[in-house]
Parts: sequence; structure tokens; C-alpha cells
Amino acid sequence: MLKFLPILFAIGYGIVMYRLSSWRLAKELDAKSTELADAKLRALTAEMAKVVDLPRIKVNIYEVDPVNGLAAPDGRIFITRGFYKKYQDGQVTAEEMASVIAHELGHVALGHSRRRMIDFSGQNALRTALAMVLSRFIPGLGPMIANAAMSILKARLSRSDEYEADAYASALLIKAGIGTQAQKDLFTKLEHLTGARGASQPAWLLSHPKTHERIAAIEANEIKWNA
Repeated sequence: MLKFLPILFAIGYGIVMYRLSSWRLAKELDAKSTELADAKLRALTAEMAKVVDLPRIKVNIYEVDPVNGLAAPDGRIFITRGFYKKYQDGQVTAEEMASVIAHELGHVALGHSRRRMIDFSGQNALRTALAMVLSRFIPGLGPMIANAAMSILKARLSRSDEYEADAYASALLIKAGIGTQAQKDLFTKLEHLTGARGASQPAWLLSHPKTHERIAAIEANEIKWNA
């Protein structure tokens, strides 16, 4: 039983750290956010709300500069001030912003936050177990290899979540009469808007799928749904 204590500790540590991180994020979001009041975006979210049978889809502005959308662990949806400014400047259309909101709503509806807590705890346990085993054969390198393996696994799970949220958003946008073209158009803009250089990283280390892969997945879904 004692030999399993490090693994049990790793699971408990993962749960505690995830909940602590979620609590800290919620406190920061409470202090640095206000409800979105844009009339055009509210009209688009109202159409999406009808599809999912909600009174409304509440969206908040998170007062930070990076361009991003966020689905908080408590189910709230946020657009950063930096992203909203791109919309106000005309670099992003209202329909493209709606596609971001639909994507974040997908993360909420599909329970990705809860899944990430389970994944995070499981990865901690697996990392500990793998490091213990490998250290017997390659002392000193076991923890490094275990950390690298978990980084690859974490990135793969994250990409899976993104594909699922993209598919949810596509279906919602189609049913709301907005369509997926804005969703695809936004993906082609994101690297420029965010200043990201993800293409220079190995694909297995990326937390989000590459742009052409995301667009291809959306188009494959459209073909499947139309058929």
C-alpha cells in the first residue's frame, strides 16, 4: 500500500491545485470584468440562445489586453478587452466574434472544465508512476522523460477539446442562421491578431490544432451534416 502513496498524493495534489487555480481565476474575473453591452453582438447571441433554448447567453468583457476568449470553470463566458478592441477597430466582424462566443459556449456545454480537472489529476498520477518506473532503469532522467510525455499527452487532450468545441460552434452557428464562414475566416486571422507563432512548434506540443486542420475539420463536418 505504501508504494502507491506517491500516486494517491499526486491525484489529491492535482485536484487541490486545479480547484485553487479555478478559485483564483474566478476572483480575478470578478474583479476585472463587466457584462458585454454591444447591441449587435447581443442580437447575434440572442439568435444562438434560441437554438440552445436559453433565455440569453451572457458574455463578459475581461479587462486584459491579450486577444482571447475564455470559458471559465464556473461556466461563464468571457471575451478579452484586447479582442473586443479588434472588433471595434473593424479587424474582426460581429459574426466572427459570435463564432468565438459559440466556441466558448461549446467548452461549457461539453463539460471541458470538469474534464480538465480529471485529466490534470490523472496526468499528475501518471507522471509520478512513470517517473518511478523509469527512474529504476535510467536514474536522473526518469522525471524528465515523464514530464515530456505528459506535456505531449496534455497537448493532445487540449487539441481534442478544441476540435469538439469547434464542431459545437459550427452546428450552433448554422442553426442560428449565422453560418460557418465567419468561423473559418477568423481562424485565418488569429495568428496575426494574437501574434502567435505556433506553426514553429512541433505539432505534438501545440495545445490548439493548426489553422488549416481546424478549417478542414469544420468543412468535413459540413459535408457530413449536409449528406
